[in-house]
Amino acid sequence: MSLYQPHTFEIPEETIRVAQAAFPKGNIYLTIREKLGPLFNDADFASLFDWRGQTGESPALLAMVTIMQFMEDLTDRQAAEAVRSRIDWKYVLGLALTDPGFHYSILGPFRDRLLAGGQEALLFDQILARLKAHNLLKGKHQQRTDSTHVVAAVRHLNRLECVGETLRRVLDDLARVAPTWLLKQIQPDWFDRYSRRIEMCRLPTEQSERDALLQQIGQDGSHLLYAIYSEDAPDWLREIPAVEVMRQVWIQQYYVVDGQLKWRDQKNLPPHKLLIVSPDDLDARHRTKRETHWDGYSVHLTETCAIVEAPNLITHVETTPATTADVEMTETIHQALIAKDLRPDEHLVDRGYVSVDHLLKGQTEHDIDLIGSAGGGGSWQALLGQGCDISCFVIDWQAQVVTCPQGKLSQSWQFRREKYGHLYIQARFAPPDCRACPYRLDCTKSKRGVRVVSFRPQPEYEALQAARARQETGEFKTKYKKRAGIEGTISQGVRAFGLRRSHFLGLAKTHLQHLATAAAMNLTRTVYWWWAGEDKSPVYRSPFAKLKPVTI
Repeated sequence: MSLYQPHTFEIPEETIRVAQAAFPKGNIYLTIREKLGPLFNDADFASLFDWRGQTGESPALLAMVTIMQFMEDLTDRQAAEAVRSRIDWKYVLGLALTDPGFHYSILGPFRDRLLAGGQEALLFDQILARLKAHNLLKGKHQQRTDSTHVVAAVRHLNRLECVGETLRRVLDDLARVAPTWLLKQIQPDWFDRYSRRIEMCRLPTEQSERDALLQQIGQDGSHLLYAIYSEDAPDWLREIPAVEVMRQVWIQQYYVVDGQLKWRDQKNLPPHKLLIVSPDDLDARHRTKRETHWDGYSVHLTETCAIVEAPNLITHVETTPATTADVEMTETIHQALIAKDLRPDEHLVDRGYVSVDHLLKGQTEHDIDLIGSAGGGGSWQALLGQGCDISCFVIDWQAQVVTCPQGKLSQSWQFRREKYGHLYIQARFAPPDCRACPYRLDCTKSKRGVRVVSFRPQPEYEALQAARARQETGEFKTKYKKRAGIEGTISQGVRAFGLRRSHFLGLAKTHLQHLATAAAMNLTRTVYWWWAGEDKSPVYRSPFAKLKPVTI
């Protein structure tokens, strides 16, 4: 038997009476409880608890508190205080008015239990299943997806601050577990450099002095690492997580030439997918997307969008490091929706999610029509909309010959593989044919004056050309207009639910936050849809705007 306090969610009569008197016109939490009943059951979380140890709080109650916490974007302290003091929270949780609640510190271990047991998705899936059981998950056959940036719960560090803070973390950890050993390894001036947080306001302003400080920090860190990994050092020192982090950071930021430690210039740094930006959050990554720069993650939301007679509900959530491109998540999202029995017939996405591989795989394997802009190709002719792009050439797949707009035939047909592993074909024309062509400047800017065309194998090429042709039709443009609605979902998540700022450290905990946030958004949308008389307008209109007479 698992060791936790069971909870029935049965509402005491006094709580009902006081809540109804306090909220005569209704309340979002009262509506949730009256319409949906208890959303979680202790048995759903039984596998996360052992039969030994101290009795824990009801996991079903903590799960509901977690969802309500993210409905209002509260901290753990604020959520625990709401359980203790708010009538509407006591009503939905089935607690007596005199119930003292619990200490806020138990919410963190509960989230850790969910992650350790791989059950973090339970918070989202249980509520989605409950809404589906009430016939609210309609329109799943047309869904849309988009992403937004998420700032990690750490301060932004430049490279100097990063190495300084990394070394300071190691010194603090060693001071706790091996103070005597550490004192034998350091110099007296280390206390002046590493006793306080490394911040730009305390660093030298002259570049030469900063360079000297970078070199000094590098030498101090290398000296400490050498001591930790020497044969006479205790083996367990190398198992301290902060030590391994510092070892990686030093490899990324420094290198050794002829026995001399050197600071890497910007061009010699590892790619952003590997580069540690903070010793406190090892999963966070730096990314620049157009005018936006951030350290952290990206969150991808997928929602229904097909009909008016039901609320738009989020069906899937993905959280990735910031450096993960949208196109890398398309197949993952499709697989997840299929596993949940929520496969859409049409999936509306922006250009970042579309690739020829996804277009083909969606049609042939998943029976999903991926609706998104396929782009005009990467050639300068396609980008400028002038000259002779690949669509102007005729490809004979059997003969492996390409014919240019002037009727000249290609002289070679070679299969190649790009750096990302995709196979493509490269056809080259004869130099005499190209140099004598009167339209050469509209065809190529090559210094040799020779046109080379590159394209994907036949199934992929034809799928891409069909997608580009389809997106020019009126039917496609009418369907694609619905994709814009996902921007409103992201705006709601950012403005009302704190979607763009992580509350926790690490990818796993940030994903749990996003799952709880998506569940909270689904509940909120459902309640407001009920309150609106089960009528959803395609475009939001404020109460004042609705007063405008039709004739004005």
